[in-house]
Parts: sequence; C-alpha cells; structure tokens
Amino acid sequence: MTKRIAIAGKGGTGKTTLTALLTRYLIEERKGKTILAVDADANANLNEALGLEVRETISTILEDTKDPKAVPTGMTKDIFIEYRLAQAMVEEDYFDLVVMGNPQGPGCYCYPNDLLKNYLEKLSKNYDYMLVDNEAGLEHLSRRLVPTVDLLLVTSDSTARGIRSAGRVKEIVNNVQIAVSKMGLIIGRSREGELEQLDGEIKNSGLELFGTVPNDPLVADYDLKGQALLHLPDDSEAVRASRDIFSSLDL
Repeated sequence: MTKRIAIAGKGGTGKTTLTALLTRYLIEERKGKTILAVDADANANLNEALGLEVRETISTILEDTKDPKAVPTGMTKDIFIEYRLAQAMVEEDYFDLVVMGNPQGPGCYCYPNDLLKNYLEKLSKNYDYMLVDNEAGLEHLSRRLVPTVDLLLVTSDSTARGIRSAGRVKEIVNNVQIAVSKMGLIIGRSREGELEQLDGEIKNSGLELFGTVPNDPLVADYDLKGQALLHLPDDSEAVRASRDIFSSLDL
C-alpha cells in the first residue's frame, strides 16, 4: 500500500527543503522502501535540492503533443503521452523523480489534468512512498491531482501571515474534498523565542503543530552553492529537527 505524503504552503516557507529532508529521512530510516518524489511546483527546483538534472517535464510533454504530427501513426494520443511521461522520469538508486513543470497555456485544464491524475495514480502503485511538493498557489491541490493523501504537511514561516496562509490550505482541502487522513503544520526557518508569539495564530489555524525546523545556516550555504540537501551532515540543525518530526509521525 502506497503512503501518499503531500507538502503544501505559500512560497518561501521551505516546502522543497522539507521534501528533500523527508526524502533523506526515508532513504536512511526506511531502507529498501521505494520512493517517488513529485515536483508539482511550477517553479521546479526539487531536483536541485536532490542533486538531479531534469531534461524533460510533464508540462512540456503535454504541450508538445498538441501538435497532431507529434503522435506516431498507429499510436493513440493517450498511449503516446504515457510513453513520453515514462521517459521523463529520473531514476536513482534510492528514489525516482518526476517534475510537473510550468502550467499549460490558456484553455481548459480538464484533459491534461485527467491524464496526470491517472498517470500519477498508476505510477504511485509501484512505490511504497509518494512525496508531492506542491506549488505555492495550491493549484494542484484544488485540481485534486492527488485525491487521497495519507499525510499533508503544511509549511509556514514564523510569521502571523504565514500561519494564516497555512490555515487557508486546510480550508482548500476541505472545500475541494481531498481525503486527507492526517494533516499538520511545520514551521520552518524559525528562530528562538518566535514560537511563543505565534501561539494564538497557530490555534486559530486549526492545524496541529507537528514541529519546527530552525533557521539553519548550512541549508542557506548549500542552496547558495547549488549543493544537494541530501548531503547535509547529520549534525545539521535542519536535519536533526526534521528527523525528530518525521520519527514522531510513524511514516
């Protein structure tokens, strides 16, 4: 049975960092388990946090197939798209990655949305874990690309506006009727003494606080140098804090 874990929140709250740290945790603590990471953020950079190069994204494939001449004779469009989607996957020893890419142009999202939903559903059955790094605008949540989520991690920075935005994620989930088994808040880039000042906002958000990840200079340094966050040292503040959070969630 695949465990589906989604990470959502407004831009700049550390979604991609948390997804990379979660990937690292599962590789180390759930040895032998298969992991599929899905970068559903239009500003795709999960591959960089994981130290991978991506040549093709799902959105460019869908855009290419708008040309009728792109589909080989004797092959249906759906089969051709599935073939191309399989080619877009980046396969590593311990996990695989697919990248959604930039949104399509104007027009109805129904056809590509249904294709992606069906593709992800079929693909996820081959893995023990599917991790979805959602885009800041939460479009993929509202389109229900992943209609069933076992664990939703909602990220926020340590600001009142960030916590309120996290609370709106919960509202979207309820409004579009995504089946979420467990949902909670993780505050990233936190500094000492800030959490107490946010206690009222956290309670008003209706989200359970899973924990905080401190502002770690090493993460900023790795980002600056373009180094994979998977290679952060074990004594990194972010690694230690996230490990404590993940171990408490019975993943």
